[in-house]
Amino acid sequence: MRLDDERESSNFEVRSGGGGFGGIPLGRGGLGCGSMVVILIVAWISGINPLALIGAVGNGGAPVQQRQLEPGDTGELSTIQRKSLKILGSTERVWGELFTRQNGTYSPTTLVFYQGGTQAGCGYANAAAGPFYCPADKRIFLDTQFFDDLATRFGAPGDFGQAYVIAHEVGHHVQDLTGTLDKARALQGRMGEAEANAVQVKVELQADCYAGVWAANDKNLLEPGDAEAGLRAAAAVGDDTLQKAAEGQVVPEGFTHGSAADRQKWLNIGLTTGDPARCDTFS
Repeated sequence: MRLDDERESSNFEVRSGGGGFGGIPLGRGGLGCGSMVVILIVAWISGINPLALIGAVGNGGAPVQQRQLEPGDTGELSTIQRKSLKILGSTERVWGELFTRQNGTYSPTTLVFYQGGTQAGCGYANAAAGPFYCPADKRIFLDTQFFDDLATRFGAPGDFGQAYVIAHEVGHHVQDLTGTLDKARALQGRMGEAEANAVQVKVELQADCYAGVWAANDKNLLEPGDAEAGLRAAAAVGDDTLQKAAEGQVVPEGFTHGSAADRQKWLNIGLTTGDPARCDTFS
């Protein structure tokens, strides 16, 4: 990826501290949440219904001592954090242009870097849940250790794999701004678990497509092999891939993010068309 000339976003927070394990508001009714790889694997291996872990809300962990940088202060950031902010800066520029074309205004999200755990507007955030977007406070929460897991445990290394993760969460923010998350949540409230999961899958696949739209519209971003790396990352976090790894079998009615093939399909639609209108996973 060509990020050397990209500006770093100033929309971030850094929190350190952590500790304790608390619930995080994902699953049915908890839309706008991204990769939940580790917590899903733990659930499947232990025989626990993932929704029982994912749907819990509230701070069940120990008190967290936080150190927070002032907004825009990048002096103490790690290399991967600075790269993440360049990716975020690119998404801000691209989505700003796309919203302007539709006579709208894009309000950027804020990326929160944390370690171990932190309090989010949706409840207590734990690193085991992976990166996620919280609609309640319009923020993306990221423990960058997840990128090491993505490379070593799930076989999806590379810059664009990391960018895909962030762009997917930004896609949830776009859904929040356009009202998609509210509509989907309202639908879920009238459904049983299996139907609600199906709606959740559509939300996640649209965020994958939006990630591709972003990359397609940043003309100087991709280098040879980047798109393939993104598609590998999408497949690595497919529900069927994770279920096979954990239990050796696939349970489609338990999908909450989509199969590897579907995640690749919708990311690729975004990459090849660059058109948000082509990301209508609901119809």
